[in-house]
Amino acid sequence: MAVLLALVSSLMILFGGVVAARAHDHRHLVLGLAGGIVLGVVSFDLLPESLAESGGELLHVPLPMVGFAIGFALLHVVEQATAMHAAHEHEYAPHDHPGGEASGRIAALAVITHTFLDGLSIGLALEAPGATGLLVALAVFAHNFADGFNTVTFAAFRDRDKRPARPFLAAAMLAPVAGAALTQVVDIPHAVLGPYLGFISGVLLYLAAADILPEAHANHPRVATLLMTGLGVAGILLIVGTASSGGGHAH
Repeated sequence: MAVLLALVSSLMILFGGVVAARAHDHRHLVLGLAGGIVLGVVSFDLLPESLAESGGELLHVPLPMVGFAIGFALLHVVEQATAMHAAHEHEYAPHDHPGGEASGRIAALAVITHTFLDGLSIGLALEAPGATGLLVALAVFAHNFADGFNTVTFAAFRDRDKRPARPFLAAAMLAPVAGAALTQVVDIPHAVLGPYLGFISGVLLYLAAADILPEAHANHPRVATLLMTGLGVAGILLIVGTASSGGGHAH
């Protein structure tokens, strides 16, 4: 199941890459919806589930929340270290990035690394009770579109010819499958599930807040994008509420 869901996430990466290569102007609506989906999954399912799964504490702070802070901060450090936003920083303020082609390819490699973590996230979250695994997969699908889009954008930075980005896109598509497959051969202790769900909550929320939503709102009408974000949040609330009322969560 984990590998199958990872294959679907690979198709979302491919879709994002194709959009990056061929289209330009309506992706803000898709990204707005994706940001809302991620926000909903983190708020309504991942964090509550992680807290229910773990009773451990560090300095009287629940371990899942420690994992959340680590995940959020770690992705921030990775993005800053690899200049991940180099391809669209110009939308916020004037910037100059000497050697932008090299930094763009480094950023593309960073995206590939976290698509591998996406596959791990799907495989591990499927071990949680109820609908958590499927909702994690839905969150991963939501930002995999942005992953594919950004992989092509970064790898072909300042290059109108998108063909050099194809190997990077292929690697990004294979990475989540490899991550999901790893969870099938390596036994992950159940005790780490709560903190890990907190960790991936931090990673996903950072992606939504620092990457997906800013790109969705940059130089585009904000009302339509906000409506799509609200639709994503409301949709996940409905899904989680339906799963809970049907006994899908065993907290």
